[in-house]
Amino acid sequence: MKIIVCLKQVPARDAILRVNSPGTWIQEADISFEINEPDIYALEEALRLKEKHGGEVLIRCVGSARAQQAIKEALAKGADRALHLDDVAFQGLDSHATALAMSRAIRKENPDLVVSGLQSDDYGYAQTGVIMAELLGLPHSTIIMEIQVTDRMLRVKRELEAGWFQWIEMPLPALLTIQSGINKPRYATLKGIMAAKNKPIEKLTAATLGLTQTELAPRQKVAKVYFPIKQAKTEFLEGSPKDVAARLVDKLKNEARLL
Repeated sequence: MKIIVCLKQVPARDAILRVNSPGTWIQEADISFEINEPDIYALEEALRLKEKHGGEVLIRCVGSARAQQAIKEALAKGADRALHLDDVAFQGLDSHATALAMSRAIRKENPDLVVSGLQSDDYGYAQTGVIMAELLGLPHSTIIMEIQVTDRMLRVKRELEAGWFQWIEMPLPALLTIQSGINKPRYATLKGIMAAKNKPIEKLTAATLGLTQTELAPRQKVAKVYFPIKQAKTEFLEGSPKDVAARLVDKLKNEARLL
């Protein structure tokens, strides 16, 4: 099987976040970054499928030069090679434009399976994977908790609400978005880290993928990013139980408008 894993580099979970001066996103200059957590589980699942069925695992990542840290970590864990979409034209992409760029890079590889995390830890839209499946014309399923491959067919277990699960069968090639907790991700070994230095990383630009600025123009934008404003306050009501009850009802009715 040829499996492509879509990785994203996001701000580290323990990073101290500050809003940038325009108020449109966070300041990225002085924080550390790491692989998006759901994508780590997608990578581990791809490596396990490769170990069981043979084949090749490719990493596909959109990002600036710093994203190579995430790519090399994935290569050290066992991925075979990587496609790095590195271009100033790829900065500030929305879900549709990101999916468009990734689908162009993926199409020429003709993979059997494409996997990504369910959503990213920064934006959390959970849109890119399903849009990419539509652009590639692939059957897809989301929130995957188990994968079985038999005779060019997939049998996958989806997580539903209230503790329910659903089994679905679909043909290959296909695209899946992976839920965190599907497996126990491995650590990179020293041997894997050394081997990653010699694994190929192919850089792709908007021009090489045949993409124009018009095609990459965002269809949605973040208008404002801000920290929650604390407006709650505590008020103690004193007096007899009858008076307190009457005043409480009045406040719930006229101030809180809950009655």
